[in-house]
Amino acid sequence: MKNIFIRIAAFTLAFLVLFSTFSFTVEKHYCGDFLVDISFSGETTGCGMRMDGVVSPKKKKCCTLEVHEIEGQDELQLHKIDKLTFEKEQLLTAFVSAQNHFLEIKFKNSFYKDFSPPDISVSYQILHQTFRI
Repeated sequence: MKNIFIRIAAFTLAFLVLFSTFSFTVEKHYCGDFLVDISFSGETTGCGMRMDGVVSPKKKKCCTLEVHEIEGQDELQLHKIDKLTFEKEQLLTAFVSAQNHFLEIKFKNSFYKDFSPPDISVSYQILHQTFRI
């Protein structure tokens, strides 16, 4: 059970680090009020009309392009222990000694698990009058 929990935690942390540094862009091309094209990688193809051409004052541009950028973390922070102070030494010592107290010890041989002592009908000490003081 402990190994399964450790594997799940390691997978979750690796997944978190991977997707915190992951970034992508979503482009949406609208022609009027209708969504014509959406792209998760690269540029959208569009509807074939020019969006930045010369437009007469009477006509408005009908095409719009929305760009949504989701940026991830660029640099991971690495911490080094340059100086080991007395407080950090105490914490490290307490952590290591606490780990030894929670070790699970399993015995492989359990010979007397289901053993019951034999029934003795006669007490030999009383029969022979032999008592230890």
